[in-house]
Amino acid sequence: MSNNRHAENSQPEVVEALDFGSVRAFLAVADDRYFGEAATRLGISQQAVSKRIATLEHVLGVRLFTRTPKGATLTIDGQAFLPHARAIVQLAERAVSSVRPGHRALRVDVLNHTIGPAGLLRDFHRAHPGTELDVLTGVGSNTTAAIAAIEAGTIDATFRAVTTPARELPPGIQAARVLDDPHQLLTGPRHPLADARRVTLADLRGRRIWIPGIVPGTEWAAYYDDLSAEFRLTIERIGPNFGTDHLLDVLAESPTLASLVGELTRMLWPATYDLRRIRILDPTPVYPHFLIWHRDNPHPGLTELRSYIRSAPHRHRPGDVWVPKWAAHPSRP
Repeated sequence: MSNNRHAENSQPEVVEALDFGSVRAFLAVADDRYFGEAATRLGISQQAVSKRIATLEHVLGVRLFTRTPKGATLTIDGQAFLPHARAIVQLAERAVSSVRPGHRALRVDVLNHTIGPAGLLRDFHRAHPGTELDVLTGVGSNTTAAIAAIEAGTIDATFRAVTTPARELPPGIQAARVLDDPHQLLTGPRHPLADARRVTLADLRGRRIWIPGIVPGTEWAAYYDDLSAEFRLTIERIGPNFGTDHLLDVLAESPTLASLVGELTRMLWPATYDLRRIRILDPTPVYPHFLIWHRDNPHPGLTELRSYIRSAPHRHRPGDVWVPKWAAHPSRP
């Protein structure tokens, strides 16, 4: 067989014509030396193996084997192709494994790494160290965008608040309220309520509560709109959002500004700030985190996560708590 075929067909055309089954047949014959044994390994007929090898040689434009009484022997071209053929098969197997449920990481979206669901995922990972977990942030600006990512297969699940009734969710999308995060009042040492051990929502009327970064149209905007409307609170959203560190800087110096933060939200600040986290009672406002997933997702890690959440204690805070009407009826994860 002549190498002139290389001149007739461009390299991209040859690559596109490569058949994965023919490459596997080539490796089987190279390893076993006999077409019959290669056929047994592959579970096909000897004639099929011969046809696949002939097809591969035709595409490559070279002879890969020389047949002898002692079996098939690799030609010089066959020896040159051998390591690349192994790499092709290994790469294909890794590609398939990367998308097979149970072989790739479970992809879960959270709003950021400091809030309650991120802590829940850390606890889950400690309980199930063998389940590979990929925790993502910024998948979508709101719940609708995160659900679209689930439908597209970009992520397996997300933790968000769900303001939409279950009957209005897209087909196959499931949502369950799984984690309540009680709000606390965060103040600096000069605030009038700084020395209080606990406050009520009534105590906060007329006070300046500053929560920068509330984006209109998001689920957390809906939460704070409902909270402020029901308890006549003044929640200011003015000014650019420079992040948590800037918020802490301002609160540490302000005699009038306070903020609301989740009890489960991790925050660190210099000791000199002397910030205070104060419990809110009668009722305690809690932010309802939902787990959202697609019911047809077969990833075993998702099953483990849902089972872990069902068995985890204190998923919903007992006692006198407040949640928006749209989150008042928790469902089973």
